[in-house]
Amino acid sequence: MASMRDIAKLAGVSVASVSRILNHDESFSINENTRRRVIEIANQLNYSKEKSSLNTRDVGDEHTIAIITRHDIESERNDPYFTMIRTGIEKEAAKWRLKTIRAFSMREPNKDLNQLAKYGAVIIIGEMTREALKEISQYNSNIILVDNYSDEMVFDCIQTDFAQKTHQILSILKKKGHENIAFVGGVASRVTISGEVVYDAHEVRAENYKQWMLLNKLDQYMHVFQGKWSPTTGLEFGKQISRMDPMPTAIVVASDPMAVGIYKAINEEGLSIPEDISVVSFDDIEIAQFMTPTLSSVKMKAEEMGQIAVELAKNKILGVRTMPIKVICGSELILRESISDKKDQL
Repeated sequence: MASMRDIAKLAGVSVASVSRILNHDESFSINENTRRRVIEIANQLNYSKEKSSLNTRDVGDEHTIAIITRHDIESERNDPYFTMIRTGIEKEAAKWRLKTIRAFSMREPNKDLNQLAKYGAVIIIGEMTREALKEISQYNSNIILVDNYSDEMVFDCIQTDFAQKTHQILSILKKKGHENIAFVGGVASRVTISGEVVYDAHEVRAENYKQWMLLNKLDQYMHVFQGKWSPTTGLEFGKQISRMDPMPTAIVVASDPMAVGIYKAINEEGLSIPEDISVVSFDDIEIAQFMTPTLSSVKMKAEEMGQIAVELAKNKILGVRTMPIKVICGSELILRESISDKKDQL
């Protein structure tokens, strides 16, 4: 049962203000829009003064956000990006006195979909197949997708600007005299409702790398290496690139852990970063600024993505919006020592 505290959080006012508005205190001077917002939220939450007084601390399932995660708790520890998104969701929900529950991870073979019907909204972190999303929506249509790159406007969706950032990185490298630029990344994947993984080479950064190389008439230098998202894969691809003739003068890497492997490969091949090969990556994990040389990388504030997801979920719970929206979150390219200017070397 909703309480005045719940209404105050959702309306962004004090509990005292909610009390005076709902008790029709004529001496209370407040903005008319705020007054209407408080009354509207109270009505949407079916607030009852009598019922609320029985248990002001109880928050029902309709004010709970179910979270479906890409990884289970154990494997999530190895992926700070997804961990930070979930942390952002939990922190922001707590601020609005909304509860969160980890419903299940995508890879679980036996999912209890029936439970989703009782929650106010469902936030899905990572990509599931179109068929899986359709099945989940039959139990709960208040779905918010985070880090999902579907072009379909069916559900609320939060995406990164990694497509644009890939173009920005390549343009910077070209201005510095690099044309023979390789790409290293992982393959995209989606999870079915039964927990099976469906792999797809059309990963957002890889696709935009190919697009940019074609647009800039550098397709003769197009080299795409995709595999598992791991330092080991980076090491293997780094060795292959280091032995190419002609050897690429720059590598765009889709994740910092893969870049760690590439650094090791280049060093073992007797080459230097950035004198022989420049490296730019994505994630900006903590170790990036302590690598030698320091790694240029794209920083995404993943925790804020989780906060935005809660804002969208809150609107779904309140019923203030029915149309789906897409949010593109801006990232920051941090240039460090791992990029050289080939023009200065000529």
